Amino acid sequence: MKVAITAQGKDASAAVDPRFGRCQYFVIADTEKNNFEAVANDNLAAGGGAGVATAQALVNRGVEVVLTGNVGPNALRVLQGAGVKVYATTAPTVEKALQQWQTGEATLLSQANVGSHFGMGRGGNRW
Repeated sequence: MKVAITAQGKDASAAVDPRFGRCQYFVIADTEKNNFEAVANDNLAAGGGAGVATAQALVNRGVEVVLTGNVGPNALRVLQGAGVKVYATTAPTVEKALQQWQTGEATLLSQANVGSHFGMGRGGNRW
C-alpha cells in the first residue's frame, strides 16, 4: 500500500508539513516493499488550485492513504472520490506519522479540517 505523508524534507526523519496542497514534499511509503520515495510537490507555488492539482498527482501515483496536518474541501473531495483515505496527524516526523497511522492513532477525516485557500497566506487563510 502506498501512503503519502506531507513533509518538509526528503526522508522519514523529515518534519511533517501541516499543509497538504502546498507542502514541500511528499514522502511516499510503500508498506509492502518497506521503502520510501521522496517526491517534490510541483504545486507548491501554484497561484490557485494547488490542493486539487496535488490531490490528482497523488491519485495518479497510486497513493491509497494520505497523512497530513490539514486538508481543504476541494482536495479532500478529489482524494475521497478516488478512494484515497485521508488522515490528520499531529506527529512531528514522517516516520512518527506513519507509526501513528499504523497503530490507529491518526484521525480519519470525513470532512475538511481547514477552509479553501488555507495554505496560501502566511499563517493560514488569507481570504
